[in-house]
Amino acid sequence: MIATISCAALMGIDAFKVQLEVDFSRSGMPAFTMVGLAEGAVRESKERVFSALKNCGFKVPPARITVNLAPADVRKAGSGYDLPLAIGILTAMGVIEQRAVDGWFLAGELSLSGDLKAVPGVLPLALAAREQGGHGIIVPEPNGREGAVAGDLEVIGAADLGQVVRMLLGEDAIEPAKVDIDTLWNERTTHLVDFGEVKGQEHAKRAIEIAAAGGHNLLFIGPPGSGKTMLAKRIPTVLPPLSFDEALEVTKIYSVAGLLPTDQALMVTRPFRTPHHTISDVGLVGGGRYPQPGETSLAHRGVLFLDEMPEFKKSVLEVLRQPLEDGEVSISRSLMTLKYPADVMLVAAMNPCPCGYLSDETHPCSCSPLAVQRYRNKISGPLMDRIDLHVDVPAVPYEDLRQTRSEVDSATMRARILKARRIQADRFEGRHFTLNAELDGAALEEFCALGEAEHQFLRQAVETLGLSARAYTRILRIARTIADLAGAEAIGPEHLAEAINYRSMDREGAS
Repeated sequence: MIATISCAALMGIDAFKVQLEVDFSRSGMPAFTMVGLAEGAVRESKERVFSALKNCGFKVPPARITVNLAPADVRKAGSGYDLPLAIGILTAMGVIEQRAVDGWFLAGELSLSGDLKAVPGVLPLALAAREQGGHGIIVPEPNGREGAVAGDLEVIGAADLGQVVRMLLGEDAIEPAKVDIDTLWNERTTHLVDFGEVKGQEHAKRAIEIAAAGGHNLLFIGPPGSGKTMLAKRIPTVLPPLSFDEALEVTKIYSVAGLLPTDQALMVTRPFRTPHHTISDVGLVGGGRYPQPGETSLAHRGVLFLDEMPEFKKSVLEVLRQPLEDGEVSISRSLMTLKYPADVMLVAAMNPCPCGYLSDETHPCSCSPLAVQRYRNKISGPLMDRIDLHVDVPAVPYEDLRQTRSEVDSATMRARILKARRIQADRFEGRHFTLNAELDGAALEEFCALGEAEHQFLRQAVETLGLSARAYTRILRIARTIADLAGAEAIGPEHLAEAINYRSMDREGAS
């Protein structure tokens, strides 16, 4: 007898339907054969499944068992095929009727005792099952709420194999997992930090407000202890809240990576990722033998913070160029090409020189001009080209340290940022972009048009400071965001002057 069980395989952050077919024959020599490009963990499922069946009281007689994972030309990986295989064998043996499993999608790892363990990628599985018209999904109990986020689908979270079999036989009823999306939104964690706690650094906070309003990438340059990391950690507190579609996208990434907490069915706050400078290029953008999302994708719709940026290996930094340009990571392998979303706000921090005190008035710098140049050259021109704002963060004066609390807190900044983003959303309605940082080509000329006085001002700045064409483009984008924060229809000289002030690396390079 042949049994067919529906399950799924992951391709990037999406899932596609896999049919697990089991042929159970009592004729011929006993054997177990699995075909269909099954990788290591899938091939090993035989041992887990047979032990789980035995320990749950199901006797499998000697037989010739052939398992096919269709489509057979796509790689299958992971331990989520344990439960489908166990149910497939029982169905092929006649313990469970085929019609009882039709319409159900199954996923789950089995322990030797038959307990079900959580597996990654349940949310993409639930979405795929819904699109395929499935009746519902059966998954391990810890994955139940995650699957229920998909909606319009019955999600059964089971504790062990025996419970699944009893449910399919109609002997036991399992309450479907449910999630109240409104409650999840209301459970958004309150940020533990606030810009009101930052003493001084008003210039840096203004730059953060501009960057967050226009979606610009940001680089902090300052001596050790000036507050670069402290400022970066507070950026998520001023970003607009995630929409439901964005939250679903972020949750899918964490689900596939196996990083979604079992008590958190939906990611409702923007991610903030801070990889260490020893990270590899695969760790940063994703990949590996069995491709997984990297830190850039885990920061999707949030902030990717690179502290001590020149300390990262140059090869690692260079792989960021494509994600920052396209908003996604493309990973090519001999059998497949995967794409992971990676729409991030890049925030980086660096010292002005190897010793860190080039711009510090109280500590003498011990670095030679050649050492300073070599240190800064660790960040290539093309990568620096993708960072709009370069912000000097000097040491905080003692008088500022005496302040109890800054008047500019996260709530104040967020209100101004949301207002500027609404202006951009109305302006770019119907376009393929929504933020000033994405302006380029004809769109840049259209939305950043300058009057004669502004042209004269910018021409003088470009000629005096020796600014490049790329700096010119960045200045226009930043000036457009500054004008939006001010509620101005057109870009004025004052907006251009402030924008030029946020291109310190260009000014230093020109000098």
